[in-house]
Amino acid sequence: MDKILEKKTGLRKVFTKKAVPWWIGGLFLVVLTGLVVSPSESTLRTDRNGVTIGEVKNGEFNDYIRLTGRVLPMTTIQLSPQEGGRVEKILIEEGSMVKVGDPILILSNDNLDLQILNAEADLAEKENILRNTMIQMEQQKLSVRQEELQLSMEVQRNRRNYDQQRSLYDDKLISREDYLKSKEDYELSKSKYELIRERGVQDSLYRGVEIQQMRESLNNMRRNMEMIRRRKDNLVVKAPIDGELGLLDVVLGQTISEGTKIGQINSVGTYKIEAQIDEHYIDRIMPGLSANFERQNETFGAVIRKVYPEVREGKFKADFKLEGEEPGNMRSGQTYYLNLQLGQPEESIIIPRGTFFQKTGGKWIYVLTPDGSKAIRREIKIGRQNPQFYEVIEGLESGEKVVISSYDNFGDHEVLKFN
Repeated sequence: MDKILEKKTGLRKVFTKKAVPWWIGGLFLVVLTGLVVSPSESTLRTDRNGVTIGEVKNGEFNDYIRLTGRVLPMTTIQLSPQEGGRVEKILIEEGSMVKVGDPILILSNDNLDLQILNAEADLAEKENILRNTMIQMEQQKLSVRQEELQLSMEVQRNRRNYDQQRSLYDDKLISREDYLKSKEDYELSKSKYELIRERGVQDSLYRGVEIQQMRESLNNMRRNMEMIRRRKDNLVVKAPIDGELGLLDVVLGQTISEGTKIGQINSVGTYKIEAQIDEHYIDRIMPGLSANFERQNETFGAVIRKVYPEVREGKFKADFKLEGEEPGNMRSGQTYYLNLQLGQPEESIIIPRGTFFQKTGGKWIYVLTPDGSKAIRREIKIGRQNPQFYEVIEGLESGEKVVISSYDNFGDHEVLKFN
């Protein structure tokens, strides 16, 4: 007898074995629909009021940079003692105006005093030696002269005797031996006289050379003595130029070595402006570039006079000289803000400066969609920059809007969706 099956209704009908294929097909359709509808890129929801929006424009890009400069004297002279010593007196304080030759401080040096005493003693000894030598030479000269006179007299006597003996010998009144002896005596005395005269000439030449050498040596010692005495004068440190004593780093009783920097004197009336520039611009900065700055509601001009090639902590230094009228009440140490012109203004695609650049380096940016509901990441290329704008070389068009505030909280998301 056949069994009558009960017909399933309601939930029991939905969960039958025949319904399982339909459940699997429906689940597959839901997953497929989700993959098609959901976006492929990662999306971050953010508050639009928390970001800064900038507009891309086609406008004039002024190629300049903003610098902070410090006013310094055009000429600064280092103050260093030419002679070392101990500080005895400080005559002028920092910040005082000085004239050329004004004494600033006085040093003492016992070793230098001892050198002066020794030099004076050596000079006195040398002078005494020269004096004694000249006396001895004069005495020797007189002795030679006396001997010359004696030999001259002897020549005269021997000649008279020789003449007499020759006359007697001619008359055959004396022997030949006596005649020859008188002749030899005369010739010997004459030779001695010639020899002493030659000796006198040689001695005179020798004395002249020796005295000249001793006098030159003595003059050298006197000059050396004068130099040592001038070193004594160098113990008074004096101002080398007119100006302001900007620094004096000494105290009473301090021992200072020769050539040590103890201060500086700043020229007054002529100034320069020293500025630190980012090394990014080192290839574009050169002497002759113009700059301007505002002071007391007036605009003043300056030009680069010197660029220092050394880079420290990512910056290098440049000096500016003022052109035209100088600001009133200009003083060393003041801070000026300069606009340095790097090139001529040009029409370009520009966007406002923003902190996004620290994150992206100018390689990409978030660009808003036309309806403004979201912003999509886009690759761009940024060229020059000034304190107000970035120059966009490629990737953006005039009229588009971009997010220019910080990207630190956005991570690597491709899309920003605004609440």
